[in-house]
Amino acid sequence: MVAPILEKLAERYAGSLKVVKINVDDNPQSARGYDASSIPTLVMVRDGKVVDRVIGAQPEPALAAKIDQHLAV
Repeated sequence: MVAPILEKLAERYAGSLKVVKINVDDNPQSARGYDASSIPTLVMVRDGKVVDRVIGAQPEPALAAKIDQHLAV
């Protein structure tokens, strides 16, 4: 459900951000490291530090607004 939205956003913000998806079943250590206990969890990282997280499916405009907020910093 979220994957098509993330693909659109990755194209829209190409060169400004990188979208990385992990399978929590295949990568439980990474999921724990980012405190991703619910699916989907979107974690925004800047300079190696978590700056925001979105838990649960969100519409494209809401995710774009979150991204814009962090790119403006």
